[in-house]
Amino acid sequence: MATAHVCVLFALLSVSLAGDDVKLKYKPATKPVRLFTEEELRRYDGSEEGQPIYLAVKGVVFDVSTGKEFYGKDAPYNALVGKDSSRAVAKMSLSPADLTSDTTDLTEEQLKSLDSIFEGTYKAKYPIVGYTAARLLNQDGSPNEHFKPEDQPHFKIKDEF
Repeated sequence: MATAHVCVLFALLSVSLAGDDVKLKYKPATKPVRLFTEEELRRYDGSEEGQPIYLAVKGVVFDVSTGKEFYGKDAPYNALVGKDSSRAVAKMSLSPADLTSDTTDLTEEQLKSLDSIFEGTYKAKYPIVGYTAARLLNQDGSPNEHFKPEDQPHFKIKDEF
């Protein structure tokens, strides 16, 4: 009797999948999110021809290679690439002292500027290739409990992390 049920189920499944209009739902393959150390991010500073150019803002690493005329070697904003330059972006500064991820002691206006540029320029124009380790980890290497993958830009579900 059990064999008959299995045969009927198999036959029904075969017939239902045989139709051309059947669409199987699946999650398409996604690239894994990459985590960059400061040292690793420095490799993508635009100095090497043919290598991508990466810039991090608020711990999010963007591929700014299509803006090579702005970020490439000897370009006006080259100082910003190969690192997290959140402070410099917030202050609209290229001062070496501002080329850091440290946003402590910035004014409310500077923080709003950072958010505006992050959303309107970087997220709107450039693909995200990963995150800085500092965004996901605390100084001691323990996980940053305030990091919530589902709240991150361009990533819709937790499983992508």
